[in-house]
Amino acid sequence: MDYSKIGEKVTTYNSILSNTQSYRKDWSQNLKKTIENTLNEIIKETKLSAFVEIKDDIENLEVITLSLGTEVSGIAEKLPGSKVKRPFIKSNGSLIFQQLFNGKVMMMVMYPYIEGYGQPKPPMTLEILRPEEFELEYIVNYVDTFLKEVIEWEDFDDDVPEKMGMNPIGFGAAMAQLEPGE
Repeated sequence: MDYSKIGEKVTTYNSILSNTQSYRKDWSQNLKKTIENTLNEIIKETKLSAFVEIKDDIENLEVITLSLGTEVSGIAEKLPGSKVKRPFIKSNGSLIFQQLFNGKVMMMVMYPYIEGYGQPKPPMTLEILRPEEFELEYIVNYVDTFLKEVIEWEDFDDDVPEKMGMNPIGFGAAMAQLEPGE
């Protein structure tokens, strides 16, 4: 019986397991601190109103978040029969650096959303990298992309409905449905 094909797969499998251990070691010894320091430096140098949060309660599934925080949205539900209003809370968005089960790192944009107002836009995965593929300028580029996405979300209007994945509403939507010359 020829087991050479299985032998090749066993070699590949063992290599992947070894890589996972190496990636996890690189994350904990180097990359985690590099990401955290770079994000804090960006906040300081640009005066971005944000903070860096580390979630490391699950070993080897750690998360570094650049968060724009939460706030009262300015939208409030008037409660019936009283002058009391219930404010809607707004999450301002975040950039996530997530350590995956195999030691690779996934970067994602979490869009802003307002509790009680529609459904949050699904996160946008920017990239998945092995720790040794990381370069400092990538972190800067991820922050740039994140801010671009948040700015587009904040500046939403129905002239460009694909920005938020919503159908246009209002007078402009009706006009857009008309054929030219009608």
